[in-house]
Amino acid sequence: MSNVNGKPVARAADNGFVFDMRSLSRQPGSYRDETRTATAPEGIRAGLAEVPQGAEVALDLRFEAVSEGVLVTGSALAPLGGECSRCLDPLTSKLEVGIQELYRYLPEPGVDDEDGEERFLDGERLDLEPAFRDAVVLALPLSPLCRDDCPGLCPDCGVRLADAGPDHGHGDNLDPRWGALRQLDVSDNRVEDRQES
Repeated sequence: MSNVNGKPVARAADNGFVFDMRSLSRQPGSYRDETRTATAPEGIRAGLAEVPQGAEVALDLRFEAVSEGVLVTGSALAPLGGECSRCLDPLTSKLEVGIQELYRYLPEPGVDDEDGEERFLDGERLDLEPAFRDAVVLALPLSPLCRDDCPGLCPDCGVRLADAGPDHGHGDNLDPRWGALRQLDVSDNRVEDRQES
């Protein structure tokens, strides 16, 4: 257990998102590029799309020391899983997100740091998982599709329209509440008469 902002915090599990910043030695202008594979944490989900827990996440990052802390910029490529929002078939894809986050050095004692929006280094360790999680959740599609032209399911019988073909139909089985509309004469010329007057 470590101490961040005067509060005890459990160290993050070593899933590849924790980085040692000692090599930057707090010298503004020094930087380090790093590429590594991390393991996706649980609970990264929005609607019908998710990054599966335990999946490999490719990280390509630059850590740059600035006077306030360490600026992290880069990208993460993660697998995307879930269900198509139209036909409910399983889908798999890739999701790439950009990451840019400033991790501040611990504030001086007595300085109010209750902003909540800032991230802090844990000693010389930088935990990128919360920034990764925020970036991915914002980028997850709300209505993922197995393909752009997915026709979805038949509203009457529930069969996949992609499998049923273009001739799929249920005849003139109209809702009886709409039956009175069949008696309307749509060839009425009253609209044309009004335009001529």
